[in-house]
Amino acid sequence: MQGKIIKGIAGFYYVQVEDSGIYECKAKGAFRKDKIKPLVGDDVEIDVISQEEMTGNVTNILPRKSELIRPAVANVDQALLIFATKNPEPNLNLLDRFLCMMEEQQVPIIICFNKADIADEGFEATMRDTYEKAGYQVIFTSAKQEHGIDAIRQVLKGKTSTVAGPSGVGKSSIVNLLTEGQTMETGEVSTKIGRGKHTTRHSELLYLGDDTYIMDTPGFSSLFVPKCEPVELYSLFPEFIEPETHCRFGGCVHYKEPDCGVKAAVEAGEIVKSRYENYLQIYSEMVDQQNSKYR
Repeated sequence: MQGKIIKGIAGFYYVQVEDSGIYECKAKGAFRKDKIKPLVGDDVEIDVISQEEMTGNVTNILPRKSELIRPAVANVDQALLIFATKNPEPNLNLLDRFLCMMEEQQVPIIICFNKADIADEGFEATMRDTYEKAGYQVIFTSAKQEHGIDAIRQVLKGKTSTVAGPSGVGKSSIVNLLTEGQTMETGEVSTKIGRGKHTTRHSELLYLGDDTYIMDTPGFSSLFVPKCEPVELYSLFPEFIEPETHCRFGGCVHYKEPDCGVKAAVEAGEIVKSRYENYLQIYSEMVDQQNSKYR
């Protein structure tokens, strides 16, 4: 029987099988021997132990088409990044760091700004100008008014998407609307397997039907710094890539060098200033981190 791992807790893997339900499984010992760890999102084969109790063993992990490190999950097609228009005010530096994180892992991104019903005048136009110019799809929603949820359903359809965002932006409200409240809380899983309630948050895939899954993930850190070399950081900002070809010097880091194509694009309004300023901040942190290794 074939299915997808939607949650892993304390050595148990919960495998969603189309039209059959969720099986509670253990992984066979050969995985530990070969130092292979099943991940949420893995497509797997299972042997059923008890159809009545919905238990089984994971016997094979099918080839992964992608594997994320942060969060640890397999076979993600895209990321849905949710921020609020206000309450809390959107931290664009944090947003840009997350975009860098997903670009580094080559995961397509959709940006969602929730609480559109209380947005300041001009906010939507500014954010669309900033991020659509960088090549990202931007959706505005109001979970409170259930506005824009169908647009999200459309972009999620037939894909496995990781959903992330800071606290207080309405991420849980949007996820509940998408799943129509049919989520399996960690406490419910603990009751089922007769163990104490787990307090640690785990990544979990939620099944929306028609080969569509979303993954609610633990929060991400504002301290994230890309793993690439500082001189390569520009490649994680899609709108920098073409202007970079017009730089006079090879290895230009787009900071103090003359005849810089990226700086020229900022001055011409082709690259939004806030994106460039966030690039410089992240670049400086990467250089400091690199220099600290040699002190």
